[in-house]
Amino acid sequence: MRIGIDYRPVTAAPYSGIARQVLALEQALQTFGEVQRFTAAPLEHPHRQIAHCPASASPVNGLHRPRERVKFELGFLPQAIKDNKPDVYIATANTGLPFWQTPPDTRYVLLLHDVFQLTMDNHHGSRLKAMVYRQIDRFGISRSVALADAVWTPSGFTASEVARLFPQAAARIAVLPNAVPAVRPAAPSCLPVGIPAQYWLVVGTREPRKNIPWFVAAWQAVRQQHSRVPALVLVGSQADLPLALRGLDGLICVSGVSEAQLLALYAHTACLWQPSLAEGFGLPVIEALAQGAPVAVAEGSALDEIAPPGSPRFSPYDGAALQALMRGLALSPQAKDSSGQKWAARYAMPSYCERLGVLLAALRAGL
Repeated sequence: MRIGIDYRPVTAAPYSGIARQVLALEQALQTFGEVQRFTAAPLEHPHRQIAHCPASASPVNGLHRPRERVKFELGFLPQAIKDNKPDVYIATANTGLPFWQTPPDTRYVLLLHDVFQLTMDNHHGSRLKAMVYRQIDRFGISRSVALADAVWTPSGFTASEVARLFPQAAARIAVLPNAVPAVRPAAPSCLPVGIPAQYWLVVGTREPRKNIPWFVAAWQAVRQQHSRVPALVLVGSQADLPLALRGLDGLICVSGVSEAQLLALYAHTACLWQPSLAEGFGLPVIEALAQGAPVAVAEGSALDEIAPPGSPRFSPYDGAALQALMRGLALSPQAKDSSGQKWAARYAMPSYCERLGVLLAALRAGL
């Protein structure tokens, strides 16, 4: 079985959550057949040695731009699929299927991680740019959903949202929870410079739905009242915060972290917080649990599914309740034990491969 995958997320941002999922998918698919990678890259990029690429160069930091997407999905991909004849082609980043079915016996799969770019505000430089990108995303996702033989989502929440937005695709939607490969905990020496012995952790700051300014303001209020509230480490850019919240005492922003550094941050935090208004899956929660870290999550969306039943939960709209929970966890921290790792094991590669095999078999059978 020949299986093609869109490798652009790995080329563009190898440490991003979507890229890590593409790498996990690549690893799992190798047990089912030959994996063919399709991407765009600069002329000297090493991915040109392992993937099918357009002859012309593309900038790594611009693969998401409309012009580059059209050049790849309209100008390159249909002919590349026709020439290489994969039995299955998987678009891995919410959109990205070619503009028409070719060849007719190739089955198309769309990995639709979430649909928040259609339902919520996203981070853009201007209102005009946000409006343009929303229309581009709506067209691209709608076109890919219509073309796909199967739409795989990482959670029941996302599956429901996709079915609500695209009811005509409901029968083709299936759930493939994200994979979290087992990795040994990193040593403290892998922590980024300047990380204190005690800290709380939040991963991802850019998108408004991550709810970070609201969370940081609550943390600041509680820390001013209680000296035992730990420092707060944000994996993301300080520029994503309002000016009034930058440079707070005890607030540490780190960006561009390596995989080893991220694993170390998970392994040594007193608590991973996920305050998002909405999540299609919530990969940092499972990654933190796999490293033995306690977690606290916002209610609603996919976080309700993926967090262990006993994990602290809070409304992402009730600041007073969040502050009360922060005070409680500062005074009585959650103990680190193996229960979180046991919960995370359901998202490890063996379970992922088993579910992937079921979905591929259904696709071959003409789902």
